[in-house]
Amino acid sequence: MSASDDPTRPERREFLTTAGGLGGALAVGGAGLASMTIGPTASAASLMASKYGMGPGLKGPYLDLSTGKGNQLAYARIQGDLDFGKQKYFWFKGYVYAVEPMKKIVDLMGASGFGVIRLAEGPDGSIRRLCREIIVYTDLRTGEVLDEWQNPLTGETVKAMHVDNDPFNYVIEDHFPAPPKFGGLNQGPPPPRIPFVLPWYQHGDMAAMEIHIHLAYPSALQPDKWPRESAGPIAQVSEFFAHHVKVADLQDPKITSLDYQGTWNRITPWLPWMLMGQRPGQCQYACFMGTTKDLEQVLSRQVLDYAHKNYPKYFDAPTEWSEDRSLSSLEHYALRAKPAPVK
Repeated sequence: MSASDDPTRPERREFLTTAGGLGGALAVGGAGLASMTIGPTASAASLMASKYGMGPGLKGPYLDLSTGKGNQLAYARIQGDLDFGKQKYFWFKGYVYAVEPMKKIVDLMGASGFGVIRLAEGPDGSIRRLCREIIVYTDLRTGEVLDEWQNPLTGETVKAMHVDNDPFNYVIEDHFPAPPKFGGLNQGPPPPRIPFVLPWYQHGDMAAMEIHIHLAYPSALQPDKWPRESAGPIAQVSEFFAHHVKVADLQDPKITSLDYQGTWNRITPWLPWMLMGQRPGQCQYACFMGTTKDLEQVLSRQVLDYAHKNYPKYFDAPTEWSEDRSLSSLEHYALRAKPAPVK
């Protein structure tokens, strides 16, 4: 181990506990490979002992999850299929809540969606992840996809705007990548080159791994131009992914794609189409997620019918690699919408 890889060094410890370079999905809403932490109680020291990195199924016989290469292959099989060219679906389903200071949480709407991923071989041993994904918002009572939505916090009826990311691509390597630029808004020095080692632990015949993403960067929706859409000059977003996979599958080299179940949570400013301006508070998403071979088994008829009608190409993953990283939903809104009249 080189000195730069030593997890006991202060700069290495700081990176592990406050930043990183991973993330997912969706994505979902566009956070992407960004800033990762290893959990609220984990530390560099706990990676060397305790539950993290421990368990007889985490050191082989196929993958050693204390190494960057082992994690690269494990994460690629979670995201897609190492039988390059085959595509894989992931899904999520849950709710969006309003969180305001000193007030009880309010249910706002449902959130459902899916993505489809294809892996491809990249240069120097990297693996390219090619993805399309959508989020649609639904009525809490009927499950119908929203066209208009009455905001329970303001009483105003607004037009709902769903999320479609095409593409949402990134590279999976044996070290952490640099965070996304989001159209040049998220600037900063490149992170140190650190092995791509995730916080795995084993419980029984299952292995669990979580990823936390924390972002704060200049918003594409500045209050002077977007007074009703903008929550403020800084976009502060966090996402939390938990993955659960079978240890036997993880260590089976014949299995090129890993099924998983888990959860996705997101904290984000008020959605711009809610027209909440700089009102104190934020949205919180809480969703189940997983992989499936048949979206009909996991998503509602209303959501799938809406997707077939409005997003037909999102049932197929991209086949051509693009160097462009996906924009977040805020950047998409700034490109597609116009500022609402001030009341």
